[in-house]
Amino acid sequence: MTPQSLVAVAIVGSMHLVGLAMLLALYRLLKGPAVPDRILALDTLFVAAIAQLILFGMHLGTAVYFEAALVIAMLGFVGTVVLSKYVLRRDIVE
Repeated sequence: MTPQSLVAVAIVGSMHLVGLAMLLALYRLLKGPAVPDRILALDTLFVAAIAQLILFGMHLGTAVYFEAALVIAMLGFVGTVVLSKYVLRRDIVE
């Protein structure tokens, strides 16, 4: 087995594991017992989506997916902050 094929197998295996993590986070998002658990699950989904996009970009050998992952990272951070602020104060705008 050549090193290039070993890396390709590792990337595909990592993509499967990140997909499993996304499914588990989606389950927690839908069945979460409390709102903070659901916010944390949504943040975990954002992080897993970023990882999945980066792995997919590595698999295809293109840089377009890295830019998409950066956009999702920025939107995910802002979304998590806004939801957390809403849960704490029940108001988004001060």
